[in-house]
Amino acid sequence: MTSRERVLTTLAHKEPDKVPLDLGAMRSSGIMAIAYNKLKQHLGLSGGYTRVYDIGQQLAEPEQKILDRFHIDVIDLANTFGENGDDWKKWSLPDGSPGQVHRIFYPSRHGNEWVFYDGDRITSRMPEGCLYFEACNPPLENATTKHDIENHKWYYYSDEDLRILEQKAKHLYENTEYAIMGGFGGNILEYGQNLRGWSNFMMDLVINRSLADDLMDKLVEVHLKNLEGYLQAVGKYIQIIQMGDDLGTQNAPQLSPDMYRELIKPRHSKIFQYVKKQHSDLYVFLHSCGSVYDLLPDLIDAGIDILNPVQTSAKKMDPQTLKDEFGDKITFWGGGVDTQHVLPDETPAEVTAQVEERMKIFAPGGGFVFAPVHNIQANVPPENIIAMYEKANAVRDYPIS
Repeated sequence: MTSRERVLTTLAHKEPDKVPLDLGAMRSSGIMAIAYNKLKQHLGLSGGYTRVYDIGQQLAEPEQKILDRFHIDVIDLANTFGENGDDWKKWSLPDGSPGQVHRIFYPSRHGNEWVFYDGDRITSRMPEGCLYFEACNPPLENATTKHDIENHKWYYYSDEDLRILEQKAKHLYENTEYAIMGGFGGNILEYGQNLRGWSNFMMDLVINRSLADDLMDKLVEVHLKNLEGYLQAVGKYIQIIQMGDDLGTQNAPQLSPDMYRELIKPRHSKIFQYVKKQHSDLYVFLHSCGSVYDLLPDLIDAGIDILNPVQTSAKKMDPQTLKDEFGDKITFWGGGVDTQHVLPDETPAEVTAQVEERMKIFAPGGGFVFAPVHNIQANVPPENIIAMYEKANAVRDYPIS
């Protein structure tokens, strides 16, 4: 099978020739640039570049030689292969190793910090000694009325944005055999937290419901408008559309199932079902960290086809239970190796043992794409990354035994 055929087969809950593999098809299945540089050095791969395409999370875009080395099956629509190298500027990673950042997203220096500005307001910062950018000064922190919400500078795709996306999607569809993931977003809870500040928005949901409803309704309006243009531009070329909304914590959902059903699910449903109505062949991918077991029946009902990152170290996220109860309804994309404890801290032998165990649990019957739980962090030894993907390749052939 081609990679695209392989992914589409497993998404249809049938067994392909091999379990599909992912590294970097979306921004929670990638690799931090520091770990990427160490991996390349360990593999003896010289030349090329480390493009930090998500500067907040410090993610490197995997180069073709890495995708080929590990036999990866999925690619991010936003990849920059073949783009003008002049748009990328040199930037030193937090450990001093070399990277590149796109000129549009190049940070500014403010004292000992790297920062981003919106006008005079600092919107995110990387303090000295930190490995990530952290959001600050939420733009609607002081909002009190619907008028404040409407007056926010909302982002809508321009015709030029959509033209570029369409060209990229068409090129990847016609010139590669990868399955193509289109990163859309569509966040409701998480976007509200980013705009109002986490604690403000969580309190809004309880004691300031009118403002919360106004904000969430506006988010749906913006998402649907953007989704209309996005699907017209790329819907016929991509196979998976990636949504995101972090709903879980380590021990439980952020919201009770009842509150999710009342406040978030109807809005999720509008967004997910719009995709289904416009492109019934597209698979809806939801990234949601943490313990989301209690929400899965509602998320499936709302329209998701794929769950990521499958945080198996969180409460009630036992791999076998997830497969037994939901394996015929959704595809598990991730969960291949625990990234909180095993991948960074254990030996290559212990990593490979978990890879084999997870393959045996998740892969039978299809409905599984192998990836670690969330991004490969900066402290993960390259030996463990190599062991993970080499073992995944060694045991990915169906029938799984």
